[in-house]
Amino acid sequence: MTHEMLKGSNVPLDVAAVRAVLRWTPGPGVPDVDASALLLGLDGRVRSDEDFVFYNQPRHPSGAVRRLPKKRVEDGLTDTVEVDLAGLEQSVDQVVVAASSDGDTFVHVPDLRIVLYDAAAGEDAEALASFHVRPETGEETAVICGELYRRGEGWKFRAVAQGYPTGLIGLATAFGISVDEEEAAAAAAADAEAASQAPAAEPVTGTDPSDATQAIPAGAATGVTAAPAVPAVPAAPPLPPPPAVPPAYGYPHPGAPQPSYGYPQPASAPPYGSPAPQPSYGYPHPAPQPAAAAAGAPVPDPSFQLPPMGPQFQR
Repeated sequence: MTHEMLKGSNVPLDVAAVRAVLRWTPGPGVPDVDASALLLGLDGRVRSDEDFVFYNQPRHPSGAVRRLPKKRVEDGLTDTVEVDLAGLEQSVDQVVVAASSDGDTFVHVPDLRIVLYDAAAGEDAEALASFHVRPETGEETAVICGELYRRGEGWKFRAVAQGYPTGLIGLATAFGISVDEEEAAAAAAADAEAASQAPAAEPVTGTDPSDATQAIPAGAATGVTAAPAVPAVPAAPPLPPPPAVPPAYGYPHPGAPQPSYGYPQPASAPPYGSPAPQPSYGYPHPAPQPAAAAAGAPVPDPSFQLPPMGPQFQR
């Protein structure tokens, strides 16, 4: 049974190679549609211009990706890209399958779908998955229909439907393909104008949050307007360094106030002959002799006591 996919959803692929078939209904006023593929590295960009497979370069040098001729079927036209998943180099992390319109936008392309088949199965085999690609802005002239990407040791396919208003040039430039400078500038201007006029995007349902790792390249008409840049806030002037404070423990640094505990620290020597300061605890040191004693002057008797003061009363 074919798996009908929603935008943003993904399915695992248990096959060695796939055919990605673009299918649409032709008619009066319907532009022609061309399929293309881009081989991307881990950075989400092509490794060289050879990684772009399209109508002017229908086969990758490795032979793992090729574009098949268009075919008319019972109710429409098809353009096909075939990818040998097992034969891709390890440096290839994604293969983007895209479509571009010639002469008008994808609004005028009815019933555009991408259908995946097992490349080893026959033409009448049942499809692996199918996704109806619908334009969002009405200005798309190129659109990423889906992408094949590595997940662990296997591969998955994601339904994308991400449009570009600048056609194949804008699509190729967004993934790192070298194009003419004038054409690239015109594509960038058209991208900016389309982004400013795009409506808000609707939320995507049916996605696998664990696989939401692929970056959206610049220039895609996703319908999301970029948020305005936040003005830079000037940096505050640096604060002055705090004053040096002596530690509250251990021995204080030289010149610091004496602590209120422990032994006082040595101070500068007092002038010669001056008495030493008495400590505020313990027994006082002996009083020094006056300077006159050294010169031979009489010294007062230290045991001398004054007589009692005042009149003496007896009972």
